[in-house]
Amino acid sequence: MEEVCEGKDFSFPKHEEKIVAYWEEIKAFETQLKLTENMPEYIFYDGPPFATGLPHYGHILAGTIKDIVTRYQSMNGYHVTRRFGWDCHGLPVEHEIDKKLGITSRNDVLEMGIDKYNEECRSIVTRYVGEWEKVVSRTGRWIDFKNDYKTMDLEFMETVWWIFAQLWEKDLVYRGFKVMPYSTGCKTPLSNFECGLNYKNVHDPSLMVAFPVIGDPDKAAIVAWTTTPWTLPSNLCVCVNANLTYVKVRDKFTGSTYIVAESRLSELPSKKSNAGLPNGSVQIADWSPFELLGKFPGASLVGLKYVPLFDYFSELSDVAFRVVSDNYVTDDSGTGIVHCAPAFGEDDYRVCINSSIIHKDDDLVVAVDGDGCFIDKITDFKGRYVKDADKDIVAAVKAKGRLVNSGSIEHSYPFCWRSDTPLLYRAVPSWYVAVEKIIDQLLECNKQTYWVPDYVKDKRFHNWLENARDWAISRSRFWGTPLPIWISEDGEEKLVIDSVKKLEDLSGLKVTDLHRHNIDHITIPSKRGPEFGVLRRVDDVFDCWFESGSMPYGYIHYPFENAELFENNFPGQFVAEGLDQTRGWFYTMMVLSTALFGKPAFRNLICNGLVLAGDGKKMSKRLKNYPSPMEVIDDYGADALRLYLINSPVVRAEPLRFKKDGVYGVVKDVFLPWYNAYRFLVQNAKRLEIEGLAPFAPFDQATLQMSSNVLDQWINSATGSLVSFVRQEMDAYRLYTVVPYLLKFIDNLTNIYVRFNRNRLKGRTGEEDCRMALSTLYHVLLTTCKVMAPFTPFFTEVLYQNLRRVSSESEESIHHCSLPKAGGQIEERIELSVTRMMTVIDLARNIRERHKQPLKTPLKEMIVVHPDMGFLEDIAGKLREYVSEELNIRSIVPCNDPLKYASLRAEPEFSVLGKRLGKAMGSVAKEIKAMSQADILSLEKSGEVTISGHLLQLSDIKVVRQFKRPANVPEKDIDAVGDGDVLVVLDLRPDDSLVEAGVAREVVNRIQKLRKKAGLEPTDMVEVYFELCDGDKSFLERVLSSQGPYIKGVLGSPLLPSAFTPEDAVILCTERVCGLSGMTFIISLSRPTLAFNASALLALCSGNESHVEGLRTYLLSRDHLNLKSEFHSQNGLLKVDCLEGIPNVELVLGEHIFLTVGDCYLSTRRD
Repeated sequence: MEEVCEGKDFSFPKHEEKIVAYWEEIKAFETQLKLTENMPEYIFYDGPPFATGLPHYGHILAGTIKDIVTRYQSMNGYHVTRRFGWDCHGLPVEHEIDKKLGITSRNDVLEMGIDKYNEECRSIVTRYVGEWEKVVSRTGRWIDFKNDYKTMDLEFMETVWWIFAQLWEKDLVYRGFKVMPYSTGCKTPLSNFECGLNYKNVHDPSLMVAFPVIGDPDKAAIVAWTTTPWTLPSNLCVCVNANLTYVKVRDKFTGSTYIVAESRLSELPSKKSNAGLPNGSVQIADWSPFELLGKFPGASLVGLKYVPLFDYFSELSDVAFRVVSDNYVTDDSGTGIVHCAPAFGEDDYRVCINSSIIHKDDDLVVAVDGDGCFIDKITDFKGRYVKDADKDIVAAVKAKGRLVNSGSIEHSYPFCWRSDTPLLYRAVPSWYVAVEKIIDQLLECNKQTYWVPDYVKDKRFHNWLENARDWAISRSRFWGTPLPIWISEDGEEKLVIDSVKKLEDLSGLKVTDLHRHNIDHITIPSKRGPEFGVLRRVDDVFDCWFESGSMPYGYIHYPFENAELFENNFPGQFVAEGLDQTRGWFYTMMVLSTALFGKPAFRNLICNGLVLAGDGKKMSKRLKNYPSPMEVIDDYGADALRLYLINSPVVRAEPLRFKKDGVYGVVKDVFLPWYNAYRFLVQNAKRLEIEGLAPFAPFDQATLQMSSNVLDQWINSATGSLVSFVRQEMDAYRLYTVVPYLLKFIDNLTNIYVRFNRNRLKGRTGEEDCRMALSTLYHVLLTTCKVMAPFTPFFTEVLYQNLRRVSSESEESIHHCSLPKAGGQIEERIELSVTRMMTVIDLARNIRERHKQPLKTPLKEMIVVHPDMGFLEDIAGKLREYVSEELNIRSIVPCNDPLKYASLRAEPEFSVLGKRLGKAMGSVAKEIKAMSQADILSLEKSGEVTISGHLLQLSDIKVVRQFKRPANVPEKDIDAVGDGDVLVVLDLRPDDSLVEAGVAREVVNRIQKLRKKAGLEPTDMVEVYFELCDGDKSFLERVLSSQGPYIKGVLGSPLLPSAFTPEDAVILCTERVCGLSGMTFIISLSRPTLAFNASALLALCSGNESHVEGLRTYLLSRDHLNLKSEFHSQNGLLKVDCLEGIPNVELVLGEHIFLTVGDCYLSTRRD
């Protein structure tokens, strides 16, 4: 493996850029598809975005989710085709061209020419394709841009025609007049789900208008309420609720008589004045400004005629301008009476049809044109935009003496999601899919799908389907797939074309493009004969949502091509988009698949929430309240951004407040610890070569499973658990649970396995044990990289490319590898014991901190109390040395009697039980608190207990362990702390026999800090010299004698008296240490230096001192590492036969020469 730099010098973004280049060089994505081409298909549908805008965090989030799932499935043994798609038609594109060319009306387009207009639209469709490909690729997503699909392609449009023809044959298509949300900005009706995309709080006029009842003896007027004055010129009736009670009242001050709902009388204004009150007194509580003239049900008002407000529709006087009734009228607002203009309200239209004021077959006069302006019929306001005319209409109503009251109201109102103009409800002719006919089938198909999170499916989407309305699929626009309907001049003959070939056969013309300007001229002869003329295509085009809903079929040109592929793999396996698509793409796909095949379009779905700016507001380019995606990627890398996004509520369809600091947090908490564990492996693997040993080659898996080391067994088991967990969660599409688990795993790898195994990994417990530990760490890192490759494709590739240098891994990319299999040797007891061990360590540290006892101070004894004998055996056996070293404790005493050192009491977990138990919480809490010691022990053993008829789990009850301190022993001497079912008791009393160990630990600590100060790597070998300046020399000698093995074990070499420092030693760093147990001494670090046995060399050279000196000079000139390697390769022997004038000699390591002064010193001590 190649050496790697420190974490602080490792640039994640730069390495990612290198990986992007590497993938391109080896055609990694194409190769993955090739390698899996004979494997089962996994069908993924990628919803097409518009290419008229740049990608934002919403796109990156959805793209990341899609990439993770598809990478996972590819590594899991499936062939996953991933083709990017583009939504090319519809309002978004037309709106851009309208702005560019200054087009404000439909006539502008017709004057320009549909051909020129459509070609302008075509020209901008792929405006940002390059930017999309750059951003999407840089985020690590593998998807085919070269073989993309576009909704404007002939093949896609032909499939759309086929789909429509199938719906036509199933009698699911009709033409109707319907009041629709209408965008004057885009000059087209919108579907109901589009209408819900952009609601705003606005202030609108609030009017009460009088409609005088013809022939009423009291000259009463019905009072109706409206917030849309512009609809008043089109009024044809007023509507009451037949079941409500209405009153007729006279205003005592003005004499005006009104009819309103009884419950709304308080809303009726009165022109009362204090002067009119008796004696000018203050109004009293029971005094009313109105005199009650009558009370009657709404049904009695039905049929009354009233004086029209305007005379624009006087031709309808015989049937209009009367009172009708319907249950949609309520008394929770206004006056309980609604004015109806059938062309501008869905209920208004229905009520007028039901009351025979208008008829379905009538040509309804719509007083507002497509631009939102009054038509010529409305003479007083013709040509005026309706919202602009509101004030003048109010003034006209007032001038007629019909204005009862006016004001304003703030309410939520729909705006066009594209042009951001207020929507008008307006009757328009349109072609519809009869969705209401198939609602039961839709609900059944929805049950067959799996959603994450499930509540979106079961609530939001279910409710939307349950209340689905017929879908207006046509638009009176230009740039889109034309409706394939040809109609005769007399309207009697209708023909739906389902393919290009059929159109060519019937028309006799060659067809190469299906856009309006290329087919509008095509006519089809009537099958009834020449005298009936020809059939011409209707003007409308498809709503672009119909096209996106057709994507599962259109992108593979079904049924004209790929029929077997489609029919063997439908419904598709997976889709993912944002929450807003429950009323958009998810809905349209479900409607079309249900109508066509009686099946859902997809099996599995992940629904993400919205990514908001850090302040909780919508991300806005104008406000600049968020960092650009590329800025974040350039700073921290795409992998960090990916993990940040999927480790957030946004993957559970909740909103995310995006914070750049959060992405840095992922680098700091996930990637740097992960990288440091990898770097530690590489450093120590390289160290083997530096020390002249055989290069590192990892043991195979079977050998690793034979390791007797408990932490090897534990980390192997934990890795198996990681694989099982990731597979389990990914198979359930719960991406958001993986990162927290990975975070904990990486923490355990670095802070338990690597930290507790430092001596093994550094070779201080023998070469074989070192290789076992390194091999274990290697396989753990390699397995982790493979299982995490779908999530962090770049970082895992970086590590894999270096790790594969010493293994049999032949795949060029980690993404060509198979996902590790679940199972393996999982040791649940060991995993649980190590988890509990860390709890014990944390509790003991807590006690130390509380009593200001640093870890360098050794303690005599720790008692661990736990009911599980298996764990106690582990903590006092296999895990003992790790706990002792980590906590600097000499003795660990296990105890399985939970009452020997503590008393138990139970408390309810209110946060868990409160909602569940409701009013019963009080009595249950009382019984929980009254539980005896025996009851609590029984609960801990069985895991459950029944209280007041409620079955409670152990997690519902908090067991508190209260330490029973021995009599006459103060807290400062013995203290304890518990967590769950474990109690740790720590003996804090000082012990003179432990002082030497404490001093040794502190000396080692100072040396380690000095190494860091000198800029040394952990694998850099040095020798450490000390010189006592002040203090008890005999005490220091006792410390070095009793603690020598510990010091050498940690440092890798003994502490050397300064007198042993050779003249040619290279001193790296020196520091004076004062006040350590009353001693002052100097510590020096030097490079390893050769040491010679002068007498043995002299004997070897037959007493010739000049030969000895020549030999010494030669050996000191040699590279230390090379010399070391030569000795190791020759089993401690070195033949020197290259020195002129000096006889050949054979040096014996440890007899004539030592590779370090430390080796020589230890040899002298042994002698």
